[in-house]
Amino acid sequence: MLPEIGPEPAGDGTPFSDLTTMRVGGPAERVLVAHATDELVAYAQGLWDTDEPWMLLGGGSNTVMNDRGFPGTVLLVRTTGIAPVADDALPEGRIRLRVQAGHDWDHLVATCVENGWSGVEALSGIPGLAGAAPVQNIGAYGQELSDVLHSIEFLDRERGHARRIPADALGLAYRDSAIKQGLEGVVLSIDIVLTVGEPTRGARHAAPEVLSEPIAYAQLAGALGVELGDRVPIRELRESVLRLRASKGMVLDAEDRDSWSCGSFFTNPIVTERFARDLPESAPRFPQPVPEPVDAVTTFAELEAGLPVRVPEPEPERMVKLSAAWLIDQAGVRRGFRLPGSGAAISSKHTLAITNQGGATADEVAELARFVVQRVQQEFGVILAPEPNLYGLEL
Repeated sequence: MLPEIGPEPAGDGTPFSDLTTMRVGGPAERVLVAHATDELVAYAQGLWDTDEPWMLLGGGSNTVMNDRGFPGTVLLVRTTGIAPVADDALPEGRIRLRVQAGHDWDHLVATCVENGWSGVEALSGIPGLAGAAPVQNIGAYGQELSDVLHSIEFLDRERGHARRIPADALGLAYRDSAIKQGLEGVVLSIDIVLTVGEPTRGARHAAPEVLSEPIAYAQLAGALGVELGDRVPIRELRESVLRLRASKGMVLDAEDRDSWSCGSFFTNPIVTERFARDLPESAPRFPQPVPEPVDAVTTFAELEAGLPVRVPEPEPERMVKLSAAWLIDQAGVRRGFRLPGSGAAISSKHTLAITNQGGATADEVAELARFVVQRVQQEFGVILAPEPNLYGLEL
């Protein structure tokens, strides 16, 4: 049986504090709930036709609504289901799954681990629903959705109908996608391709002993007592990730106020290697892939076809990813910090999370976020960008 994704809304006027993991925000003027794909399509098309303000909401783990609320309709996605997809193009040992947009993400990961399908085990414990995963290109502990995403079924507003979009056409990047950049529509389902694990020698049951994908994150490798690139039983890796996330308040728990948050409130900034040289030597730096150079040779056939002569582009600057958590901590904003009289605080477990310690308002969350941004900018010249979607709030 599937776990409950969240309480059903009380109806029109339901506050966003009941619909989001940050537990702040005023009321929604109207709430619609889609339990089936055809309902989701009909509701979305009907709302587009009216031109009234509306928003799509999944698990509410990446949303901070202002205290006044939303003057329109909130469409809650509650479609669920996981099913294998026949695909003759896949090599042996691979499986393609179709996951409905409203399916709880961590339940999907748990299902994959139980069946011995590897590729998403390091994404254990991430809150939210499957349909939001490609919007944000979710990632953690060395894995990203883009590593396994095959395609999405997308209700395209401009085209007026649903279409399948391959992953390589979605512009997936670090916490970014074409959808996040303005491709308007609704994700109806996602297809992912995973590895069907082989049981380790002597295992009595295949699923518990199949191996994970190679470990690509140093902290996770350290927690497991192995080296980067090693593989461990898939269940062992999931359990380790859940322990690590819980130690940072990053697993939803009604009793743990540090988990009353949006997870990481800021993205890790990506800056030029040249800029990073001026930071303290202790600042973590993670080199980013260098784009492939574009062929600057124009063929005679292209010239005859009227195409312009390609001009060689300058070599792109090398980029590095910084640790937002390190920047925040080194700017003097420590775990547990809160502004006087505020119900919002930096998590006592992790500086990257802004939490609701009970009774916080959206304005208090935004005020603390602005303080963090200002301190990091003053100390290091880096402007942090928020990871969650902010509605009616300014940083």
